Amino acid sequence: MKRRNFLKVMAGTAAVPLVASAKQPTPEKLEHPKETMRGDMRYRQLGRTGEEVSAIGLGGHHIGRQKDEKDSIEIIRTAIDAGITFMDNCWDYHDGGSEIRMGKALRDGYRKKVFLMTKIDGRTKKAAAEQLDQSLERLQTDVTDLLQFHEILRMEDPDRIFAEGGAMEAVLAAKKAGKIRFIGFTGHKDPLVHLRMLEVAKDHEFHFDAAQMPLNVLDAHFRSFGQKVVPVLVREGIGVLGMKSMGDGLILKSKAATPVECLHYAMNLPTSTVIRGIDSLKILKQDLEAVKNFRPMPEQELTALLARTADAAKGGRFERFKTTNGFDGTAKNPKWLGEPDNGPG
Repeated sequence: MKRRNFLKVMAGTAAVPLVASAKQPTPEKLEHPKETMRGDMRYRQLGRTGEEVSAIGLGGHHIGRQKDEKDSIEIIRTAIDAGITFMDNCWDYHDGGSEIRMGKALRDGYRKKVFLMTKIDGRTKKAAAEQLDQSLERLQTDVTDLLQFHEILRMEDPDRIFAEGGAMEAVLAAKKAGKIRFIGFTGHKDPLVHLRMLEVAKDHEFHFDAAQMPLNVLDAHFRSFGQKVVPVLVREGIGVLGMKSMGDGLILKSKAATPVECLHYAMNLPTSTVIRGIDSLKILKQDLEAVKNFRPMPEQELTALLARTADAAKGGRFERFKTTNGFDGTAKNPKWLGEPDNGPG
C-alpha cells in the first residue's frame, strides 16, 4: 500500500466515535508527500518547493540546553551524519545561543549537507530585518533555506506582518537580496490563528512555502491543527512541519502513548518533517531507530491509539502550549515583536 494513498487526513476523527456519541465529520483523504529512502533515513518533499528534507528534523531549542557547547555540536553533527538534514532554529532561542552553537556545528562542510531553517519574532520591518541579519551572523551563513515568522499566536499577528511597514516587507526584500530561499510561519496556540495567517496571505496574493504547528496524538482531539489546518496546507501545496510530537515531555507524562508511538503518529500524517527535541545522543538514537522502523499505520491500529489518548486530551491539560502562555516567548518579551504602530491620536 502506498503511503500517499493509504490514510485519511486526520485519523483522529476516526477514533472519536469510540469515545463520543456526537456525529463527527467524515475524514478527508489527503495526498502525502512523496517519500524516498536513503540508508535508514526517510526523505519527503517540502510542499511545492522542490526541496526534499529528512522525515525528522533537529529542534533548535533543545540543542542549546547542554551545559557544554561541545556536546551540542556533537549532537548536531551526529544527527547530520545519520542523515538528518532539516535543521530548526530561532533568533530568540537561549538568547541566540542555539544559533551560535549551530553555526559552529555547521562549519567544516556541514552547512552544505543541511536544509537550514530559523525564525524571527519581529512584526515590524525594522525588527524583522535586524533579527534576520543577527541570525545569519550567528549561523555563519549568507543565506537561510527557510525563514519563518515565529509564534503566530494572536489574531492580530498576521495583520501586523502584512501591514505597510510590517515584517513581510523586510523578509521579501531579504529574499530578493538572496538571504532567504523560502518563507513560512509557526505557531502553537490555536488552529484559527494559522487559518487567519493563510487568509491574510491570500488577501495579499502571497503563498507560504511551509507552516509549522503541534501535531501529536492529543491534538487529534483538542483544538486540532491536524484536522483544521493540515488539510488546507496539503491542498495549497504548503509544506507541513510538525512539532511538539511529545509536547516537550508533557504528552509522555500523560502515559497515553510511548515516545515511539508519538513520533510514528506524527510521521503518519502528511508531514514533510517532524521537528524533534533531541537533547542527547540517547534521544537521537531512539528517534533514528523509530524512523528506521516506521511503517504507515493500519487504520485499525490508528483508531485504537486515538481512542486510548482521547481522555488525556480533554481540556488540553497535557498540551499546555495551547492553553497557557508558559511556552510563549513573545508574550513574556513583547519587545521582540518590535515597536507597535499605535496609529493616529
